[in-house]
Amino acid sequence: MPAYINGIGMISPQKTVETNGFLTEIMDYDAEYLSCIEPSNYKLYIDPIQSRRMNRLIKMGIASAKLCLEESGCTMPDAIITGTGLGSVEDTEKILGTIHLEQPFLNPTPFMQSTYNTISSQIAIQLKCHNYNSTYVHRTFSFESSLQDALLQIVEGTANDVLAGGIDEMTLNHLAITRRLGHWKTTPVNNLQLLNWNTPGSMAGEGAGYFLFSTKKQPSSYARILDVKCLYKPVNMDEIKHQITRMLAVSGLTVSNIDLLLLGLNGDNRNDLVYSDFANCIFQDAPLAYYKHLCGEYHTASAFALWLTANILKEQKIPELIRVNEKSREPVRHILIYNQYYNVNHSFILVSSV
Repeated sequence: MPAYINGIGMISPQKTVETNGFLTEIMDYDAEYLSCIEPSNYKLYIDPIQSRRMNRLIKMGIASAKLCLEESGCTMPDAIITGTGLGSVEDTEKILGTIHLEQPFLNPTPFMQSTYNTISSQIAIQLKCHNYNSTYVHRTFSFESSLQDALLQIVEGTANDVLAGGIDEMTLNHLAITRRLGHWKTTPVNNLQLLNWNTPGSMAGEGAGYFLFSTKKQPSSYARILDVKCLYKPVNMDEIKHQITRMLAVSGLTVSNIDLLLLGLNGDNRNDLVYSDFANCIFQDAPLAYYKHLCGEYHTASAFALWLTANILKEQKIPELIRVNEKSREPVRHILIYNQYYNVNHSFILVSSV
């Protein structure tokens, strides 16, 4: 069954909301982490009275979901599926901080909103949607898990329009804790020069992206999802090559059919070698690009990668700032997104033009 991307709502560190073009203005930062450029007026998406009790992550989730549905023309999805690696970190910190200070009266709102399924639930409440609703919390497999569920809903015939997305936020407390684990650069760097810093650690980011996957193609459709695959701790590159070859064969493709390989390079010299080995071993002749210098590193960064991929396929334009090599193919029909997390979680999303 076909799964067409008929609508996208993306809130990211780039100008992906309230803009008239596809990455017409690239934002560069010299900061500790990349923070989202949020809508200037949340009143367009959320009732102001309700918004007062919502944290930032929930507001971004609702806004991106409504932007997606508005673009697609769908008023009621048959399913709402969310992937998140951390959920609402801000509210989790609030409730834990209150407990630590031994406050006698705990505010129940941060506790309720700290649960992972709050985002999907709030979207359903806003839409008055009583259909299938699910949340996946699988670290860097979270968004891919939501995609796999969305494809299953469509293939099994239980849904024609599925709203699926990935969302995560960053806070200063979480940044400080994970920096001690060696996840991030020790000093602020420029995001557009991320690959030039041959040092350990990446640049943190955040984002909220929702996609409407439909069985029916529209004139405004972006692209088509062909397959999603997740590999946990592959033994070696030969195993990855075998799995990728099988994945492509299921869709009637070979390695030579991939017109662009979009890699999750994040500037960490300990992990970027995996991407180099992958490209050199399997896709020696393919054009290469990357995306995490635009959105930062976070558990559901592959949602931003899918937004980027869908726009490349629709516009048939590859921004120069994402290119890794000088190779190019026209037209761009098939793009493979490859993301990996410390050589443990490896995920692949195969996308084609409509």
